[in-house]
Amino acid sequence: MAIIKEAVVATFPDLVRVIQNGADRIELNADLAAGGITPSKGMIAEAIQYVHDHDKEITVMIRPRGGNFVYNDIELKIMEADILETQQLGADGVAFGALTDENTLDEDAMENLIAAAGGMTITMHMAFDALDHEEQLHTIDWLTDHGVERILTHGGDLSTPIDANINHLKELLAHAANHIGILPGGGITSANYETIAKTLTVYQVHGTKIVD
Repeated sequence: MAIIKEAVVATFPDLVRVIQNGADRIELNADLAAGGITPSKGMIAEAIQYVHDHDKEITVMIRPRGGNFVYNDIELKIMEADILETQQLGADGVAFGALTDENTLDEDAMENLIAAAGGMTITMHMAFDALDHEEQLHTIDWLTDHGVERILTHGGDLSTPIDANINHLKELLAHAANHIGILPGGGITSANYETIAKTLTVYQVHGTKIVD
């Protein structure tokens, strides 16, 4: 099975470059220095048209700010509105995640955001990596039950190399048991993605340098 290369971009020139260099799916962000936040409406619209003109898929990051993933009611309203806007513009998918002060999945918030995303594929982004091991396993089950397509994870803190997290990623994959996709990311590049995909037996990988 061919490996799906999901390329992370935040500018239109980078979008054009990664499509030309073989990206299969796009994750569109703004402000990658902040870990990626929701792009502007204009950027989303133009990116969707370009990506679809090239028969590729596009996922849009839904995140109102950098920092943690604990959101207040106003921020959640902003996210819900951005999801609906993104849907109207024709995106294939959205990526988001919301946690509680107790560092668990914010199930109420996630239910509302998932409902807003009706018809689009949903990725739980790297907020997942802030959860402890037991909560991650619970979250995999909960997301599976709520129709989420995939979970983006580094398998550990982003300060650790991806190679150091292989065993934990394998545990997550075993628990997911093909009921939900596990999308490895963070430190995966055009030089190592094939090795990592083979080691983990996954068919999709994610990164800012996933294509040259």
